[in-house]
Amino acid sequence: MAEIRVPELAESITEGTISTWFKQVGDRVEKGENIVELETDKVNIEVISEEAGVVTELKAAEGDTVEVGSVIAIVDANGSAAPKAEEAQTEQPQTEQPQATETVEEAVEASKAERIVATPSARKRAREQGIDLSEINAKDPRGLIRSHDVDHAAKTPAPAAPPAPAPAAKNDNPAKPVIREKMSRRRKTIANKLLEVSQNTAMLTTFNEVDMTNVMDLRKRKKDKFQEDHDGTRLGFMSFFTKAVVAALKKYPAVNAEIDGDDLVLKQFYDIGIAVSTEEGLVVPVVRDCDKKNFAEIEGSIYDLAVKARDKKLGLDDMMNGSFTITNGGVFGSLMSTPIINGTQAAILGMHSIVTRPIAIDKERMENRPMMYIALSYDHRIIDGKEAVGFLKTVKELIENPEDLLLES
Repeated sequence: MAEIRVPELAESITEGTISTWFKQVGDRVEKGENIVELETDKVNIEVISEEAGVVTELKAAEGDTVEVGSVIAIVDANGSAAPKAEEAQTEQPQTEQPQATETVEEAVEASKAERIVATPSARKRAREQGIDLSEINAKDPRGLIRSHDVDHAAKTPAPAAPPAPAPAAKNDNPAKPVIREKMSRRRKTIANKLLEVSQNTAMLTTFNEVDMTNVMDLRKRKKDKFQEDHDGTRLGFMSFFTKAVVAALKKYPAVNAEIDGDDLVLKQFYDIGIAVSTEEGLVVPVVRDCDKKNFAEIEGSIYDLAVKARDKKLGLDDMMNGSFTITNGGVFGSLMSTPIINGTQAAILGMHSIVTRPIAIDKERMENRPMMYIALSYDHRIIDGKEAVGFLKTVKELIENPEDLLLES
């Protein structure tokens, strides 16, 4: 027998939810084969069987919450897999007709739950009177049910049926129908984390706007050659903003910090979280060492992490210990927003839609320019307003003069 246990997930995760059973009781499972998917606060994790055999027991149902280390399934290496439906139909054993004499020989009827022993005549009488043999108490010390046991059960009043469950609460206003759904573990975790951040930080947001003309022109000129030189990797805007953020973090190190008790931890690494939208909510995989990566490496990492996120293949290591986060609401059409800081980080940069607007070039001229509002939400306990404004102004200047990013890289 092999026990399938909930594995160690992460230091801060002690439980998960059964999302999907890939195997059911009676199914064959091979060593190393996935048997169940667990949904945790951060990612979905597939659990494998360490032994080949047959699943003999599932100790939790889909939707149940299970703790780390708990046994959730049993696999028997010597078990036999249940026959398929078509096999079961063609391999039914032939049964002999029972004799109509009452003897002490036991007639066995197997069931999933128990083994009932009754004489043939008792079975016949029970069928005629619509009585379930499992509900009859036999007088025979061996448990053999006889005809008189069935007759006695027929004369005994059936116990009162349990009261019917109370009907579900009716909608107070049928003209205003609603649908009530249970929140997923991921959605509840996101809600709790966002509420925790808003309650435990002195969060402020400062805004600026970026003229995207130069970076869009550069991208237009270089994107085909870039894609050709880097095995199909596309040149997007995220690599420009990531590089600009790294340069600004080096200039304003408090933005790359966090509070740990009474200590201020200034991080000397640049692991940038990139928010990705999935069906179950926003996740933030981390691109590591962005100060050491070139544009192509950053774009490739972002693409790979986004695919993993949408395929529910992110690991815990993909999402932990980021030092700063970038979120792009512009892909959904957001013109301006105040993003919420991610976890214990000190700040988050929000990107928004690129919109053509008339801009004053000087006192005499107006031009239509592609403009983007950017926002920096920050923890005022760590970052002063002067640093926040300076950080955002640095990002603006580097995006508006993208050649300078080459000097910062």
